[in-house]
Formats: sequence, structure tokens, C-alpha cells
Amino acid sequence: MVIRMADDKPFDSAQDKPLKSALELAMERLRQRDAQTGVESRPLTDAQKSAIAEVRNFYEAKMAEQQVLHQSSLRKTADPAAREALEQDYRRDRERLAAERDRKIEKIRAGD
Repeated sequence: MVIRMADDKPFDSAQDKPLKSALELAMERLRQRDAQTGVESRPLTDAQKSAIAEVRNFYEAKMAEQQVLHQSSLRKTADPAAREALEQDYRRDRERLAAERDRKIEKIRAGD
């Protein structure tokens, strides 16, 4: 039998514990799988968190700058072939920036 408590969370009276959401169940299964395969989970330090936030902010600003420059270039170009070339360059630049950002974040997480 499922009843609702004062805080509106479902409560299973048969097992005397709150019911878990699908997300909580999925995370629990992932933690169990990680434990079985030997994956080690360690929390980030405050310094790592701030370094990751700084890297993300830097690359977010770089991507915004690239977007502004790209839009400006598109406004100046009417030729469809040239516009397509600009689009390809823009996508390539964004992918490169995202890859650089992700590499730096992984390096920070690894503690290097």
C-alpha cells in the first residue's frame, strides 16, 4: 500500500521507506555497476570545481565570440557556396573549442 506523507512524497508502508524515483533507481544501478567493474568515484575538490567553472566560462565566451563573428560574416555574404563554407568553418571551430574545453576539464578531473 502506498500512502502520501506530509511532504507529499510517496511512502511504501509495507517496507517503511520512501519510494524511489526512476532517476534514483537508475543512479543506484549505475553505482552498483561501477562498484562491480572497479570504477572509483571520488568527489571534486573546491579548487577543481572552480577551475572547471573557469574553463567552462572561458570557452563559453570564446564560442559566443565565434558566433558573433560568424553572424557578421554571414550578413556580408550573399553567395550560397560561400555561406556554406562559412557554416562549415563555424561548425569546425565550435567542435574544436568544445573538444579543447572537454580535454581541459578531464585533465582537471584527473588531478593533473
